[in-house]
Amino acid sequence: MTINSNSMQEHDFTLLLDGLQSITPELEEAIFKSGCDDATLSLRFGRLFLTFSRTASSLREAIVSAVLAINGCGFGLRVLRVDVCNLVTQSEIARKIGRSRQLVHQYMIGVRGPGGFPPPACNITENAPLWYWCEVAYWLWSNDLISQDVLQEAQEVAVVNSVLDLEHQRQIAPELTKEIMQSLFLCK
Repeated sequence: MTINSNSMQEHDFTLLLDGLQSITPELEEAIFKSGCDDATLSLRFGRLFLTFSRTASSLREAIVSAVLAINGCGFGLRVLRVDVCNLVTQSEIARKIGRSRQLVHQYMIGVRGPGGFPPPACNITENAPLWYWCEVAYWLWSNDLISQDVLQEAQEVAVVNSVLDLEHQRQIAPELTKEIMQSLFLCK
């Protein structure tokens, strides 16, 4: 998806919801009236989610406006996260950039490309390490392998999800979240 801040474009994304586990006509009406007439409400595995096709000047603007609308619609409904995982496998990286898994592996071990591929973020002791997509996207963009638009989307979604994840933790474990944030000098 191309982002051009000077023009309006359609952005497709899905928001995972928290607070309810069933769809009612009243909920659908509240979501529609909150400004989400460009979304489809669904339920899967006990999780409500909204799939959007929202017109905005950027993906970030589209997501933020949707989150604010949902959080304000009532029913105790909150946005949990954008349904995009920042952790990716080697195969997912290859799929995202339209290259072979073998080429991505060569980037990772420094046989191809300029070197300096980001190290895995987790599962490093397993046979299935995971990388942060936003770090990989930055490396790819720095080496002219993806556009700045793709990098920007990766970074924006990662930050939005980080903020939503922190807010979710504040809701379910407020004291623990506060203690840990204070311990890490992130707030007073």
